[in-house]
Amino acid sequence: MDEKTGELLTLSVLAERVGWTVDLVSGMSATLLAAHWNAADAGVLASGVDGGGRRLPSNAWMALRRLGWTVAPPEGVRVNDRIVRMAQEQAGRLLRAVKWRADLIAGVLATWPAVPGKRTSEEWGAVRVAVPGGQHQPSSVINSRTRQIAAFVKEHDRMPVDVFEVESTPRAARVLLLSACDGQQATIERADAPGRALLRLQLPTRPDPRSYRDWTWVSCPIKLPPTIPAGAVLHLPTLRPHQGRVRADLAYTHPVPKTARSGHAVALGVDWGLNTLLSAGAARLHDDGRITVLGAGGMFRPTGVLAKQHRLRRLSERLQAKADHYQRLTAGDEQHVPAVKHTVLSEEINRVCARRSNLNGALAWAAARWAVDQAIAAGASVIYVEDLRSMEARGMGRTLNTRMSQQVRGKIVDRMRHLAAETGIAVVTVPARNTSRHCPQCLTPLRHRKAPDRPTVPGWKWAICPSCFWQGDRDQGAWRRIASRGLTHQTKTVCDRLTGDLAIRTVVDTLEAGAVITPTTPKPSRDRSKTGSTRHKATRPTPRRRRTPSPASPQGSAGKRPEGHAHPDRPRLPRAAHRHQDVTTISTSTTSRHRPQGAALGAGFHFHAHATPPRWERILEPDTRSGSGLLS
Repeated sequence: MDEKTGELLTLSVLAERVGWTVDLVSGMSATLLAAHWNAADAGVLASGVDGGGRRLPSNAWMALRRLGWTVAPPEGVRVNDRIVRMAQEQAGRLLRAVKWRADLIAGVLATWPAVPGKRTSEEWGAVRVAVPGGQHQPSSVINSRTRQIAAFVKEHDRMPVDVFEVESTPRAARVLLLSACDGQQATIERADAPGRALLRLQLPTRPDPRSYRDWTWVSCPIKLPPTIPAGAVLHLPTLRPHQGRVRADLAYTHPVPKTARSGHAVALGVDWGLNTLLSAGAARLHDDGRITVLGAGGMFRPTGVLAKQHRLRRLSERLQAKADHYQRLTAGDEQHVPAVKHTVLSEEINRVCARRSNLNGALAWAAARWAVDQAIAAGASVIYVEDLRSMEARGMGRTLNTRMSQQVRGKIVDRMRHLAAETGIAVVTVPARNTSRHCPQCLTPLRHRKAPDRPTVPGWKWAICPSCFWQGDRDQGAWRRIASRGLTHQTKTVCDRLTGDLAIRTVVDTLEAGAVITPTTPKPSRDRSKTGSTRHKATRPTPRRRRTPSPASPQGSAGKRPEGHAHPDRPRLPRAAHRHQDVTTISTSTTSRHRPQGAALGAGFHFHAHATPPRWERILEPDTRSGSGLLS
């Protein structure tokens, strides 16, 4: 509602006025980025001190003002100082974030390998020393920056100077960072009704406001999701216009239990998979150092979602191939006939990409929620997750490589940390070395087979230990190894200074020797050994399957099957209905290896699922004298 006129604004009008503000902020932010997108200015901002040696404020807009990096709105446009703050905050965050990439690319350039696609061990050691935090940096990050530089060299036939030459000036996002404002631009408070909040902010009444009279206060009621606790403190959101609506990314704070690095007795181990996205189970560390599992564990298998992901990926690839073909045909000529088709395909590609992004986000939340629920149900205080950041999908074929590279492991771990923090559960990443290779009970290298009933056929799904004879699913053994490794190495847990993430970065051999699962002693069973002759039991007739006789057969082919077994004196059935058929309708073939050719031979779709035998022409009366339920 417009507080000045009292007019109720529709969603389209509100989205339009928010869009005008977003255009003003993103335009000023783009101007700031273009003026300071260089190594010198990024280094000054990342240093944390100004020219006088004073420490820069943590807020980006205040740091930019301390350095004298100001920006003005377009000529003739009047905005208040809070609008300029949002532009400076957005540009300052992007300039601070580029410093890490600049140092990383500078280290890769300084230690450029002889063969960019394959570094030697000496070259890996040199690049890890040159890049910041290189000793614990995933190799996939270094390889991706190496490929980025190699693409630049292929296009320009020379090495780049720094990241600012490899990457162009980033595009300013169309958002309003209201967190950079104070009460003179926006306020938020809880409404009288539960589950609702009221956001008040100033918005322009025209795309180019000429004076402060063109800015009015607008009240926007917000329906809070049920995930926000009733006692949480609300903070100013980030507004995003999207498809004629305005979305608010609302931040809130509330007290939660503090997580601990060590001192855990019950832990949940989580292993990644391909078809089985997550395999998890709980383990307990006893006072005497023994580690035992709590139950058989569980699996998170979103088969339908993964299949839809695969279909959307293939559709996106086909659309992109067509768009590239049309772009080559047009050669930049907008008047060319395929240019219109290229525009339509580009819009469709954006829609498909949005569907893939939404699907990945939903999958990440669902998987994280499942893992945290497993930890809560088991009473675990920590979740140990396999660290696969350094894994690169290659050498497994085009299909598997693509499926592995499309996994959303990073998103799942981030969502898991967020959900686990609300209940005081720590999320720690552990090294993935030999988690699927060694036996969880004796650390002997496993033999992987195709299936449990085919122990001689090499495969990868089923694991068998030649030493202690443990066997089980590959992923089930992996989560046992992950949980035991985390419990024995919990004193080696470190906290990242920038992100606050917990991780176990190295495996200590002496601690790894104790990371074994102690098998639980089976419950003693009753002694069933034979001590004398078997006691004779009197034979009893088979009880009737129904206490009332079957109804009379109706005239025609339809009707119910007679009760009891088929009469032994019936005529011989045709071959198709008699094969492997006895008194039951489901049988097991005793011939050679199973061959599903029943439909071709006229006996149903499967050898082991036969139809009920046809009814007999002469319906026999039930024998009411014996009480056995048989037909006489």
